[in-house]
Amino acid sequence: MSEANITRLEVDGKEIILIGTAHVSRLSAEQVKEVIEKEKPDSVCIELDEQRYQSITDNNKWKETDIFKIIKEKKATLLLMNLAISSFQNRMAKQFDIKPGQEMIQGIESAKENGAELVLADRNIQITFSRIWHNLGWLGKSQLLTSVFYSIFSKDTISEEELENMKSQDTLNAVLAEFTESFPRLKTPLIDERDQFLAQKIKEAPGKKVVAVLGAAHVPGITKEIYKHQDLEGLSAVPPKSILPKIIGWSLPILLIALVAYTFIANPTAGWDQAWSWIIWTGSMAAIGAIVALGHPLAIVTAFIVAPITALHPILASGWFSGLVQAYMKRPTIGDFERLSEDVFTIKGFWKNKVTRVLLVLVLTNLFGSLGTIIGGADVIRVFFKNL
Repeated sequence: MSEANITRLEVDGKEIILIGTAHVSRLSAEQVKEVIEKEKPDSVCIELDEQRYQSITDNNKWKETDIFKIIKEKKATLLLMNLAISSFQNRMAKQFDIKPGQEMIQGIESAKENGAELVLADRNIQITFSRIWHNLGWLGKSQLLTSVFYSIFSKDTISEEELENMKSQDTLNAVLAEFTESFPRLKTPLIDERDQFLAQKIKEAPGKKVVAVLGAAHVPGITKEIYKHQDLEGLSAVPPKSILPKIIGWSLPILLIALVAYTFIANPTAGWDQAWSWIIWTGSMAAIGAIVALGHPLAIVTAFIVAPITALHPILASGWFSGLVQAYMKRPTIGDFERLSEDVFTIKGFWKNKVTRVLLVLVLTNLFGSLGTIIGGADVIRVFFKNL
């Protein structure tokens, strides 16, 4: 048996065998099967959390997705990012005619076949994204989304040799590689913290012999961190939201309303000019966002009507309402969820699929609506100073 990509450790009286893999690699899957069959471990750890485990083992999981719940829980952007990463992985898997995450699937199957206990060792992906998101400003978040979604439409192909070289990265790293170079602090939540989390879960796995199936990017970090005690509770905490955005979020609407009220008292005609400017700019730009997303006419009208109100409320967003109307009028079917992995390969498919169309209506309505808020707010201030 080849020892390439295998690291053997002795920790607290346990024999721990780390297998560094590429997440889309036939050779990695074969090596996982070979190692588990030969070593007969008590436990097999895999680099998945419960959410990704359910996704990879249940092809019908998409059928249970509640798009309304996703919108209400403010998880639309997270779902879009997950789809983008899935698309990146599926594109490589399709090129080499293998299943994405085949080495993880092999680890699951081999654990069952050999009577080993299966341990889901990775941190919840939503917590990882939350901690990444927390480290970014508005510009950084925009760049991150751009970087991730560029991967959807990239037509680049890679050789099998290059694919094996990708064992130095995991799926998230591969998608975000260039972006991580620009924002080095993202390495902490994306790599370092997950190394610590994985190390502790592997160390706590039952039995005297443990095999861990991991993206090889994590092996060096785990090898270092596994000898230390890691605070899983701290690593799983969602960062607290700063109070500053809330203060700004409430202060600006109050300021704009005060300016309009003062202008109405001093010059009612100018006050009406401010009000109409606000309505036209915020409503029109939000509606344009829904149009760009090819939203249903009622979703477009909804965006126009609610944007002037939601723009004055920091907790509400016009995209939530237009997205809900889009989902109601063009409710995604089981077939739409089943075609997601194929449709997200192309711009046309992304706009055609009813699932991604709802998400696009939501995101683009909010994006264009934010631009309308900036322009409309600036015009309110302009009219105020003009009529002092």
